[in-house]
Amino acid sequence: MIRRPSFPRLPATAVRSLVLQGLATGLAAGAGAVMAAAPSAPGGYPDRAIRMVVPFAPGGATDILARITGARLTEVWGQTVVIDNRPGAGGTIGAAIAAKSNPDGYTLVMGTNASHAIAPSLYPKLPYSPLKDFAPITLVANVPQALMVHPSLPVKDVKELIAYAKGKPGALNYSSAGTGTPGHLGLELFQMMSGTKMVHVPFSGGAPGLAALVGGQVQVMADNMNSALPMIKSGKVRAIAVTTAQRSVALPDTSTVAEQALPGFDSGSWFGLFAPAGTPKDIVAALNAEVVKMLKAPDVRERMLQQGAEPAPNTPAQFEQLVRSDIARWARVIQVSGTKVD
Repeated sequence: MIRRPSFPRLPATAVRSLVLQGLATGLAAGAGAVMAAAPSAPGGYPDRAIRMVVPFAPGGATDILARITGARLTEVWGQTVVIDNRPGAGGTIGAAIAAKSNPDGYTLVMGTNASHAIAPSLYPKLPYSPLKDFAPITLVANVPQALMVHPSLPVKDVKELIAYAKGKPGALNYSSAGTGTPGHLGLELFQMMSGTKMVHVPFSGGAPGLAALVGGQVQVMADNMNSALPMIKSGKVRAIAVTTAQRSVALPDTSTVAEQALPGFDSGSWFGLFAPAGTPKDIVAALNAEVVKMLKAPDVRERMLQQGAEPAPNTPAQFEQLVRSDIARWARVIQVSGTKVD
């Protein structure tokens, strides 16, 4: 019901004209708002709940980013996005479930470089192909890692770490969230490029690996920024570099490994949205448009940055190329380092 505004006393014809103009303007504005809010989804998609598989446990970076994305899609499309956590085997269990799902746009997966770029070379009998069994939608975020040392270690930067490690081959231990994780393989790449030798000590997750660094049981670790920041700010560990090609928004004054000593070094974690292969292209396009729009929204960006994640939307083609290039890059690291899963 439209409430008639209060007008000053005017001739009746003038009042009628103003009212008609106001109604027309209001209706046009309302129609414009509806059109702006209407999703560009094809054929009534979605008309029921969407399942988003998260191949890792609740509470981690993958889960958090999936819930942020799912909440915004629920808001925009008016259909619930249900988060389905299916952890295990480095993300491959959940990814396999998504790969075998009906390609109708109602099953998505928040994949990572662990499940879609590292796994193909790490698991000899992977039950899916990251390139053949998935339709990439968009990269969601990059999470840089901090290269950290225990405060007792007499190194302040990457060059000093390399010199120390070369002077005492095998004397330094480094922890990780597990064999084949980005933190593990990133430091394998570091050793390959720097000509150093350190001893890997894998843990069952990032938290115990970081606790070992804080406690001095290991001397080095590369860990996701969201987990590392509290320990860095408290002075319990010393951040000597950022592992990604670009500096981290969370640690803008800390230079990268590439800047300091190893040009071309780039390691970290990425998270992106996939659908099963064969999902209609117009649905993939609609999902891409909505998620990219979401990732550019200031409130979503700020929320992700608070989690140590840096929004990085792109096109399906660009995302596919990232997966393809990362598969090749990590395959070489795994082969040279001799990394195997237990």
